[in-house]
Amino acid sequence: MNPRWTDVALTAAAPITWGTTYLVTAEFLPPDRPLWAGAIRALPAGLLLLALTHRRPHGRWWGRAAVLGALNIGVFFPLLFLAAYRLPGGTAAVLGAAQPLLVAVLTVALLRDRPTRPALAAAVAAPLGVALVVLRPGAGLDPLGVAAGLAGAVTMAAGLVLTRRWGRPPGVGVLAVTSWQLVAGGLMIAPVAAAVEGAPPVPDGPALLGYAWLGLAGTALAYVLWFRGAARLPVSRVSVLGALSPLTAAALGWAVLGQALDPVQLTGFAVAVGAMVLAQMPDRSSRPQPGGDADAPTATGTRAGSGGPTAAPAGHASVGWRRGQPARSRRQSSGHASAAMPSGSTPAGSCAAAASGSVNRCAAAGPAAYDRSSSQRTSSAVQPRPERAAISRTSRRPTRVSSS
Repeated sequence: MNPRWTDVALTAAAPITWGTTYLVTAEFLPPDRPLWAGAIRALPAGLLLLALTHRRPHGRWWGRAAVLGALNIGVFFPLLFLAAYRLPGGTAAVLGAAQPLLVAVLTVALLRDRPTRPALAAAVAAPLGVALVVLRPGAGLDPLGVAAGLAGAVTMAAGLVLTRRWGRPPGVGVLAVTSWQLVAGGLMIAPVAAAVEGAPPVPDGPALLGYAWLGLAGTALAYVLWFRGAARLPVSRVSVLGALSPLTAAALGWAVLGQALDPVQLTGFAVAVGAMVLAQMPDRSSRPQPGGDADAPTATGTRAGSGGPTAAPAGHASVGWRRGQPARSRRQSSGHASAAMPSGSTPAGSCAAAASGSVNRCAAAGPAAYDRSSSQRTSSAVQPRPERAAISRTSRRPTRVSSS
């Protein structure tokens, strides 16, 4: 399999795993304890990864780990649960599916990167597909729930973009950075859960299985894969994959709980999945067109979009010639080019005469920046440097260039 598609598949496994949260919570966990469910998901998983990696943050990464832990876990989980309690499940899922549009805006603002056209089209189509799957007629819109759902989407989008911008400390793997965020986020949720929901619930056998699944697979493994994808793939493409979470929840509801899927929902599945595939496609229209900048110098001294060499910077290299230029013109131009350089001085690096012995082609070895006007292609002569007077043809002596 292509390595890029392998990265996409592994990253997609994270929202697919998150899509099992609704079923596991409804069937195995104690009711009315969403904040403790979030804290129990994050904190033990983070401590487990921290024990496996034995790496702690250093320097500014204490603050960065706290910020990322708040955005991705500590603030996001309570907002997610608040939206879920005050809104119908379909409405909350659609608000969360708007995350790719927010990521597109933040990518331009923070990363100075413009998402590709397929990614932008997918960012619009994916929430529409999710809406067709999960929205039902008569769904209510509670203002506080809508605000919480949008705020949760913003925090998750900001966490994803900052994860890409900050990367990881040198020599630190994705497991360690994930553990820092999970521990920081879990420590933020625990006091809020204690204040709002009281003492943590005493789990029974099914609850232990549910917490184990959500902690190990739905949090530790899922977030490792998610952050790995954020480091390897464009964030605009990663964010669209988040639509797999509500789609997985709807599919499990149909397969396990016997919930029906009508033709409109199936159409929404097709639209959302098609949008996610579209987002992973390269934008062919952004490829550079041949001959776009006819005068731009390249590393080899050739002109972009042309087949022949250009005049090199004055004082750094000599002149290349157009095909078909008369021999007499080449000899005269060669004399002018040699006269523009002080006698006995040669550019740094290795230079060699051309096969004919009349044209000097030297590799540029000086600074990359130079006066662009001095590099313009001329057919007969190179203008003399401003600080040195022009040398007449009758008094000019040939300049000998030796190879080093």
